[in-house]
Amino acid sequence: MKKILLLGIGNVLYADEGVGVHFVNYIKDKYQFTHPDKQLDIIDGGTLAQGLIPIICQYDHLIVVDTVNSVGVGPGEVYFFDFDQAPAEIDWQGSAHEVEMLQTLNMMDMVGDRPQTFVLGVTPTVIEPMVLGLTDALQHAIPTMEKALLAQLTSLGFNHHQVANITINHVIPDAYKRGCYDDA
Repeated sequence: MKKILLLGIGNVLYADEGVGVHFVNYIKDKYQFTHPDKQLDIIDGGTLAQGLIPIICQYDHLIVVDTVNSVGVGPGEVYFFDFDQAPAEIDWQGSAHEVEMLQTLNMMDMVGDRPQTFVLGVTPTVIEPMVLGLTDALQHAIPTMEKALLAQLTSLGFNHHQVANITINHVIPDAYKRGCYDDA
């Protein structure tokens, strides 16, 4: 059975930096996905980076959801790309967890353990300590991110149906209570 991992990365205590975690929890609560011979797991990876290697290497296909920095682009811009063909304007030197996740994926690649990897990223507005939530620019980017993800999963043969009528704001208040090992 082919295994696909949707992995949210970020620190929920730093405003927009938590978008990856909030987004995957939102998708997990809002949709149910089915496929006759593929498995989709949705995990909040927080800021674990290298600690996620034993989990990530079990998958054939990886979709990482995170903030990305991009030269000359405003907040709330959405990117979806193959990790091996990252756009030139993507700057991986943003937050500490972005650099750690990049290093983690590169290390996995060197030993042949990295699955086919895609990145669903959005440029952040505010990265401030002790702010739980997303700015308006990122709130407005969520529908675009959702469409890109659903299109990718549909291209992999997954069916989906909405099981809850929620917005991303429904999952944010409890984000700090959820975690990687609760979902694995």
